[in-house]
Formats: sequence, C-alpha cells, structure tokens
Amino acid sequence: MSAKAISEQTGKEYLYKYICTSTPVQNRFCYANVTAETDFQRLTQDHPWLLTERLVVKPDQLIKRRGKLGLVGVNLDLNGVKEWLKPRLMKETMVGKAKGTLKNFLIEPFVPHQQEEEFYVCIYAAREGDYVLFHHEGGVDVGDVDAKAQKLLIGVDEKISEDQVKKELLTKGPNDKKAVLASFIVGLFNLYENLFFTYLEINPLVVTKDGVYVLDMAAKIDATADYICKSKWGDVEFPPPFGREAYPEEAYIADLDAKSGASLKLTLLNPRGRIWTMVAGGGASVVYSDTICDLGGVNELANYGEYSGAPSEQQTYDYAKTILSLMTREKHPDGKVLIVGGSIANFTNVAATFKVQYCRILHSY
Repeated sequence: MSAKAISEQTGKEYLYKYICTSTPVQNRFCYANVTAETDFQRLTQDHPWLLTERLVVKPDQLIKRRGKLGLVGVNLDLNGVKEWLKPRLMKETMVGKAKGTLKNFLIEPFVPHQQEEEFYVCIYAAREGDYVLFHHEGGVDVGDVDAKAQKLLIGVDEKISEDQVKKELLTKGPNDKKAVLASFIVGLFNLYENLFFTYLEINPLVVTKDGVYVLDMAAKIDATADYICKSKWGDVEFPPPFGREAYPEEAYIADLDAKSGASLKLTLLNPRGRIWTMVAGGGASVVYSDTICDLGGVNELANYGEYSGAPSEQQTYDYAKTILSLMTREKHPDGKVLIVGGSIANFTNVAATFKVQYCRILHSY
C-alpha cells in the first residue's frame, strides 16, 4: 500500500460523484479553484453561484487546522473573497515548522448552521481492517477524537450496515438525525472501499433539515490501486506536503517509473542537504533513511528514493544521473555524502553506472 494525500477538491469530487446514499448531499460540485492565474470574470461565468451566495475561502494545500491558523475566510461575498486573498495569495506563511507559499485556494458556498449540527466522521485503514470514528461534536474545537469518538472496526471482507452504525457509533448522536447519519456513514464507507481510500476525514459534517453538507475534508488514497480505479480517479494529482515544492526531477523519475516494469522513486526532502542516498530496494531505502535520522542526520537528509525490480542499465543510469545532478548543483561547506547501498548485487554495476563524466565532478564535492 502507498497511501498518498489528495487535495480537498479532489476528495470532494470523488465523494460527490460516487457516493450512494439515501441522504441528500447538498452543494454537490459547488466549489471553485483560485490560483494566481485565475481570471475572476471567467470564474464567475463557469460558477455563477459565486455572484449570489455567501462564500467560504481557504487554502487547499494539505494544511491541517486551517481555521485555528486564521486561514479560512467565512461568510464573504465575492469582493470580500478577493480582499481576503490579497494579503495571502502567493505569500509565504509558516505552518508549524514548515514555510511555504499559499498558491491554491478553494471557494465554496457558506452554510449557516448551529454548533449542535456539526459532527465528526473519519475512516482509516489498519492491519486488522478499517476503523470508522464518529463524534457527536465536530468543528475546529473537536479535540482528541481518538479518545472521544465512538469507534467501529470493520474487518477485512466484512460489510457495514446502518443498524450496526446506529448501535455502535451513534449512541450519543441526536435521535432525530440518526437515520440520516447512518445512511450517510454507510454510503461513505462503501465509497471509501470502492475507491481505495486509506484515510477519509470529514470535520465538520453538518446535518440540517435539508440534508448533509461536507464542509472540510481530508483524504488519502492507495496509489498502487491506480490500475483498478483509473476510470474513476482519472488523472489524479498528488500534491506535495505544504512547505515542500514539487520538483521537475521528481516528475521525471515518476515518468520513468510509469514507463517501466521496474520501480524508480524519488522524493526531494532538502535539496541543500549534504546526505544523499541511492538505495536499491524499497525495504532497504526505508532502513537507510531511518538509520540516517536515528544518527542525527534528519536535517541534512536531502532525498528519499529507491530503485528496484531489475531496472535496465539505461534506467539505472538515468536515475543516478538525476540524483547526481541535484547533488552537485551547489556546494556544502562541510562537503557532501552519497550513500549507495541496498540490493546492488541484483542490478547494474554501480561503478559503471556513474560513468566517467561524473567521477571528476564528484571529487569536487
């Protein structure tokens, strides 16, 4: 399993398209994406509700606790959204220890509601099955849901039922909303299974007399299920964590990987770091990275990646060339370290892989 986070917009698109439930799901597909290149005149033509509805705007970049960070604009008209975006769009901000640029925002209709209409729902994968969590008090102040929430384990190959949900999850839920919540949670779990989610959190889930509203959502999917879910997922994008930019070299290796029967993976963690790895084997790559971190090198670890599955000499060379070109772009005052290891006996001769032109370059680093 390779659990990868998807954007809130992508997660909601999947939910609105494929959920099967008797509960009315409101505001389906009512969202608009804003970047620095957005033409608001064109945006309002594509989404006319932007001119008539009160709105919510927030960054869609895998940022947790946006409300507490002041990164959610609430109950605004379109001009208010534009003003709210001015000091934030394409501006650097700190989220915890991560510094990044806010460049992708989501606009949705504002949903007036009461605090008692907010709920928390989460589904996540574990070795023994999938856990469903429900808490009758959702929102930004939900707190420690692992300790508070009711929890239901659905074992491998087991099915979920509305009666089971009512009995084990909704014991503290309002009686007049139990039927609506049970139907929605069952539909959500089936969606989660059918589209190979590994994590799906909605907080808050708002339930009114009109139906349910999915206000905030976070999700991960099993990227290895692409061959099964391609027709439903489409060309899914996996955005990098906030504070880490997407690099063309990562895309290049991902393209090589997609065209090969071998496995070629590369993630840049700190391009200015002095410790670089080129490790053969998925398990070995984890062991090497963990060991480097355990020995105090976490802040200097430049990359994570692996090559396995018997890549050809040319593929191994292209992979090595990419890592070496990144490693030798700038010098480090303490020098740099390239760790080559793993199941190298199964692959191309390492010395031959580096070729003559890189030997001289490496000596200077």
